[in-house]
Amino acid sequence: MGATGSTDLMMLLHRTGHALETELTARLAEIGLTPRARCVLSSALDAELTQTEIADIVDIDKTTMVVTMDALESAGYAERKPSPTDRRARVVVVTEAGRAIVAKADDMYREVVGSVLGSLPDDERVGLVNGLTRLVEGRLSTPVPCEKPPRKRALRHAVG
Repeated sequence: MGATGSTDLMMLLHRTGHALETELTARLAEIGLTPRARCVLSSALDAELTQTEIADIVDIDKTTMVVTMDALESAGYAERKPSPTDRRARVVVVTEAGRAIVAKADDMYREVVGSVLGSLPDDERVGLVNGLTRLVEGRLSTPVPCEKPPRKRALRHAVG
C-alpha cells in the first residue's frame, strides 16, 4: 500500500503507537516504573523545573502530574523542593534512587526502540523517523480547533 489518499494513516499510527506503548509499559513494569513516570523523571533531571513546566513538556494535565509526582515521591525517586528563584514555586528534584531507576528505564527504552526500528531496513528506518519528526514539528504540531476533540492519551512524550 502506497502513500495515497486510500492509506489509513490514522489507523497505522494508532496501531504502531499502541503496540510500542504497550511493549514499553510491559518492559518498564519489570522495574516498577511507567512510561509516564519515566518521562517525568527524564524531564526533571538537573532541570530545576516546576511540576507545571514538566507537565507542559510531557503533555499531561495537572491532575495526572500531581498523581505521578505523588507516586514518584512515595517511591523515593523525586522530591518537591522550594525553587531557588521563586519562593512560591516548588521544583521537582530527582533523587539518587530516581537517577538510578531512570537510567535503567532509559536503557530499556533504547533497547525496545532499537529493536522496533531495527526490524526495518536502514533506509526505511531513517525515512520513518525523519518523516514523523517533520510532521510532529510542522503540519501536525498544533491541533486544529475542534468542538469535541478526542481525549488526550496518557503518554505524549517519550524522550529517548
